[in-house]
Amino acid sequence: MDELGGQFEGAELGNELAHRKAKVEEWRSRGIDPYGSKFVRTHCAAEIVEDFSELEGEEVSIAGRIMALRGHGKASFLDIVDASGRIQLYAKHDALGDELYELLGMMDIGDIIGVTGTVFRTRRGEISVAISSFRILSKALRPLPEKWHGLRDVDTRYRQRYLDLMVNPEVQRTFVLRTKIISAIREYLDSRGFLEVETPCMHAIAGGAAARPFITHHNALDMELYLRIATELHLKRLIVGGFEKVYELGRIFRNEGISTKHNPEFTSIEVYEAYADYYDMMDLTEGLVAYVAETVLGTTEVEYQGDKIDFAPPWTRITMAEAVLKETGVDFLNIEQTEAVAASRKLGLKVSDDATCGFCMSEAYEEFVESRLVQPTIVMDYPIEVSPLAKRRADNPNLTYRFEVVCAGRELANAFTELNDPEDQLQRFSAQVAQREKGDDEAHMMDEDFVTALEYGMPPTGGMGLGVDRLVMLLTDSPSIRDVILFPLMRPKE
Repeated sequence: MDELGGQFEGAELGNELAHRKAKVEEWRSRGIDPYGSKFVRTHCAAEIVEDFSELEGEEVSIAGRIMALRGHGKASFLDIVDASGRIQLYAKHDALGDELYELLGMMDIGDIIGVTGTVFRTRRGEISVAISSFRILSKALRPLPEKWHGLRDVDTRYRQRYLDLMVNPEVQRTFVLRTKIISAIREYLDSRGFLEVETPCMHAIAGGAAARPFITHHNALDMELYLRIATELHLKRLIVGGFEKVYELGRIFRNEGISTKHNPEFTSIEVYEAYADYYDMMDLTEGLVAYVAETVLGTTEVEYQGDKIDFAPPWTRITMAEAVLKETGVDFLNIEQTEAVAASRKLGLKVSDDATCGFCMSEAYEEFVESRLVQPTIVMDYPIEVSPLAKRRADNPNLTYRFEVVCAGRELANAFTELNDPEDQLQRFSAQVAQREKGDDEAHMMDEDFVTALEYGMPPTGGMGLGVDRLVMLLTDSPSIRDVILFPLMRPKE
């Protein structure tokens, strides 16, 4: 019987595999299938611990993975883990008899076992189950990593998430919270009359965001398709069609770099409401995030990487121009284009001679402002150059009714008063196409059908998109997006 799980490499691992495979054959030679059948459980580990006063002396059946083994001659202790937690098992030779006790001695760390026994408390005070019978349910041929400290190698954790979940309980907690966060998002929107819908993941035209798409080929139609980079344009078609409150929560695919904030495949939610504007989206976003935090964590105050963050509304609201002026001293809204270029270069930004004031302001914001915003902040009124789908401000046609929520130095949500003027939209698409022709492969393509939809009339609409993975990061204090995606994209090992 193994004392504890171990870390095996090279020849040692080969020997351990051979040793465990020999045990598989030994089980079979005794007429026992080491990959057993269904096992009916009466309780989980946490229930036994929580309800001990009621269960003491009662017979229970539980199952789980063996995480520790300690043998003491005629008595042995095992720790098993199931989805609810960990519990100790006690095996006594006199109670099991020679054959069963010998079979128990053939178990290894990592094996999955089903046990029937009596609930009791040891002399040291630990709640345990005294085994009266057991069955092997699955033989682990490979040993678990690092006997005391769990799995810490980041690359292995992401590539072999099953091991990460097996030996790091805090990782399981993160993904349980992720599921609860997504459920709470749906609860909030459903209770306010929003309808959840599904739109295509493969598009003939990549649109709805400034991003490089993944390209695939449909054999039967002999045509190129793009994995969606946003759900926006299809959802707004539904607003045109008469749905007044819609949302979609699902996967988005962008052919971009990988970082602690970016994974090529990620989850977002986009929400659209007819007869609303970006002020309504501000209120909706504040309420949604606060509700999720309160529902899942019991508080709107969290700690993220050492910073105390409070999601309770109202959040700070500031225009991009005000934020940039505060950090750089440059008022990009009230200077000439040549002055804006000169001021940007003085700040160390690389901009072209024909860069507009709005573009320069956006570059300055990304370089000097965004990373410094720790508390949830609504940054309003983005330049039209970087907002091809947002409605122009009535008082300044160079700006749009657009905001982003920034928290912990990164974008969390993006929202507009949606552009519903088909002629303006056509001009914006045309400008984006010109940018693509100059080599910007993240610029929008022309979507003539969407313009046609707008020509039938789309009511004034507010829209918001929120990065679900980034929200999960904030609420679980996870430093990397890979920590909150079960199976992040990894480069294959050579």
